[in-house]
Amino acid sequence: MTPFRIYDRTYQTRLLLGTARYPSPAILQQAVTGSGAELVTVSLRRQQSAPESAQPFWTLLRKLNVDLLPNTAGCRTADEAFTLAQMSRELFDTPLIKLEVIGDDQTLQPDMVQTLACARRLLDDGFQVLPYCTDDLMFCRALVEAGCEVIMPWGAPIGTGRGLSDPYRLRTLRERLPDVTLIVDAGLGKPSHVTEAMELGADAVLLNTAIAKAHDPVAMAQACRLATEAGLLGAQAGPMLAQDHANPSTPVLGMPFRRTS
Repeated sequence: MTPFRIYDRTYQTRLLLGTARYPSPAILQQAVTGSGAELVTVSLRRQQSAPESAQPFWTLLRKLNVDLLPNTAGCRTADEAFTLAQMSRELFDTPLIKLEVIGDDQTLQPDMVQTLACARRLLDDGFQVLPYCTDDLMFCRALVEAGCEVIMPWGAPIGTGRGLSDPYRLRTLRERLPDVTLIVDAGLGKPSHVTEAMELGADAVLLNTAIAKAHDPVAMAQACRLATEAGLLGAQAGPMLAQDHANPSTPVLGMPFRRTS
């Protein structure tokens, strides 16, 4: 596949993986391998809440030989997210941070005012920020103008598996922000959703629940990797335009037949 960039790093595989909610560490390891993911998210907050499992988890991550993308999952304010990002940078030794500032407990919709404020602080502090955001063009443009080279708009609320709630908005983001790395994050549930996101112009997708909670997470990871490839190739191929009326695929002009009464 054609490589894509996340700040100063280049990746071949356009599927990023979360590392939470898997049935076991062994299945997580197999899923990451099957997905071909080169970048996986980690949550310092989740590990702090379960310290007895932290050491085996870090050992597993080292064995996977992948880049780590710490996140600020669970944060509700810009100050909280900024502090957690600094702790994550020190622990994981990376400037990458997936910024999450949640504004609603039911939908887990990001608070875009707080997200934008925190993104500016983090960028000024030397972070490479990947903000989890809505698909609102104005806020996404503001994030880019602040210095974000990557944006991560949601497809649907986190963990719902509903697929893309508003394909038009994602297509618009791609058209209006053509030079930004666009990673669809949240709400995708199956390979067809992944393909659709890629066909709309996403550079990559980030999945967690869709794979971790599948009946067979390893098979689902493999399927979603193939779905990113299919969607990207389909987009690059230039699909035909949809039409309102039927148009025969086999021409009839010049056929050696004549209608008789």
